[in-house]
Amino acid sequence: MARGVDELSIDEIRQRYLEKGELVSARVLNRLQRDSRQGVRHLYVALKKRYERQRDERLRLEAMRHFELLLWKTGVQDIAGVDEVGMGPLAGPVVAAAVMFPPETNIARVDDSKKLDPPTRAELALEIRAKASGIGVGIASVKEIDSVNIYHAGLLAMRRAVEALPRRPQHVLVDARTVPGVDVPQNMFNKGDGINFSIAAASIIAKTERDRMMETLDREYPGYGFAAHKGYSTPEHRQALQQLGPSAIHRTSFPVMHELQGEYSALFYVLKTQLEAARTRVALDELETVLRIQAAELAEQECKKLKLLVARRWKVIGNGAAQR
Repeated sequence: MARGVDELSIDEIRQRYLEKGELVSARVLNRLQRDSRQGVRHLYVALKKRYERQRDERLRLEAMRHFELLLWKTGVQDIAGVDEVGMGPLAGPVVAAAVMFPPETNIARVDDSKKLDPPTRAELALEIRAKASGIGVGIASVKEIDSVNIYHAGLLAMRRAVEALPRRPQHVLVDARTVPGVDVPQNMFNKGDGINFSIAAASIIAKTERDRMMETLDREYPGYGFAAHKGYSTPEHRQALQQLGPSAIHRTSFPVMHELQGEYSALFYVLKTQLEAARTRVALDELETVLRIQAAELAEQECKKLKLLVARRWKVIGNGAAQR
């Protein structure tokens, strides 16, 4: 007959619940709390923290799976979560994924891929692939991005991901939009990759797939650092662009590409330099006045970019003042 936790030695409790990681129930925790042994009290503090972390994770995952659980209970089994990655980079494709799970599937730590470090994403991608009932990946090329614009390229990649599933889903859950050309019921979730289980899983598959692609492209187009920044607009990437010029996988339709290539007006670069040097509210206020006066001499895209930079600079100056 199994002994109760209050009948175990301190070493046995440590080995079972700390070293072997056996699940601590509320009942076990209550018994440890009532135990008068000093060593057990120390173990109780450590195990209580772990119990609370595990409880919070269970509640988080239960909330993330809420919509799927409702659909599974009604008999809808093939629910596809869909998400894309790579909308913001200056280079490389947009990649989307669609993921379906058998009813009641649960995977700890699944979350928005942006919140996870690369090793955790890689581990979760393997578990998702092992437990999923279907996975589809869709890609929109750089040529398509430049042709139809980045927004529609993202939709195209998501549609292709759904079409790449091994069978037609009964219901689709999507991050922030609906997928055109998919004639099944869809539900849109704002910031869905952080609040919905299937969408978060899709974001992890899409992210790991695109990262792998960018690492391959780094070998094909050396010098830009694609393996490190994955095509995003980091200072290192911008510097490489200015030194080497755009490669075949850069998105030439993005306005920032023209800016980096020195194709904007001389006035734009003068005002941008002055903006970067503005460190006080007075200096920034004066620069805004100059921008309003000279706005007619700037192209629409140049004006938009400078106004965006001004807004960001106000935020930086405001945060600096708040910290003092």
